[in-house]
Amino acid sequence: MFLSIVVPCFNEAESIPALVHRLSATIEPWREWAEIILVDDGSTDATWAQIEAARDIAPELVGIRLSGNRGHQVALTAGLEAARGERIFMLDADLQDPPELLPDMMHMMDRGYDVVYGRRAERQGESAFKKATAWGFYRLLNMMTDVDIPKDTGDFRLVNRRALDAVLSMPEKARFMRGMFAWAGFDQIGIDYTRAAREKGETKYPFRAMLRLALDAMTAFSTKPLRLATRLSFFSLGVSFLMGLYVIGSLVAQHVVPGWASVVLAVSFFSGVQLLTLGILGEYVGRLYLEAKARPLYFVSEEAREGTPVKLRSRAAG
Repeated sequence: MFLSIVVPCFNEAESIPALVHRLSATIEPWREWAEIILVDDGSTDATWAQIEAARDIAPELVGIRLSGNRGHQVALTAGLEAARGERIFMLDADLQDPPELLPDMMHMMDRGYDVVYGRRAERQGESAFKKATAWGFYRLLNMMTDVDIPKDTGDFRLVNRRALDAVLSMPEKARFMRGMFAWAGFDQIGIDYTRAAREKGETKYPFRAMLRLALDAMTAFSTKPLRLATRLSFFSLGVSFLMGLYVIGSLVAQHVVPGWASVVLAVSFFSGVQLLTLGILGEYVGRLYLEAKARPLYFVSEEAREGTPVKLRSRAAG
């Protein structure tokens, strides 16, 4: 197998027909040596039915249905572990990232690169808030992590087998795939493209999901938040020392002004610093707890391959 295309899907029933049509047209030069892997991440709509129906027009399609919703990054991991190709192309099911860019990425890889990632030069159909938060996310991420993650990129990329095997060897549960590929190294290059507006369905990455992804990225690739907590503690001690000097000076000068505002302000400030520090520690302790349980990342409930849906008892990865 030369080429594998991996697409995680969650409640994307409306997008599946157009997705399969465009992918089938894109892989035409490599059709005899290609497979399309669609991973149903525990969808609650007709996504799985659409995947099974799509095999009638695309026999190279492989459907994998997870036993429950495990999140975009785990669904992507499931597809990557099932991929058999020497080159693996990743994209989302919403078609905002154009599959037609694959030939250009293949040419870049022919020049010797191990990873070719898409870099969003323009975002169409997104609100000013979405663009601003996305811009800030990548820059804050690079400032807070110890890994140089390319700005304005997602999971839209083409990788070769050795780069993929390196990433799949990483055992962590809180997976941030674009960061893991950046950490793995190898020869990487970006290619600019215009990210189209979503035509059907709703985004699966609202602000809360983006915030969780950012926390996963920061705690997975850096201890800087822990060092920030330490600095905040020293800062609060410094402020306490200065306030102590002020109180002593007021007593000596017998110029004590009665009032509760300053007390409330001081208590609120130090309580906030303590809670922030505990929250940062809690994020790291929580991830240690998840890793210590060593649970599988996912189980597969069904697999559609070679024209026949096959029921599987379970398949664990991790």
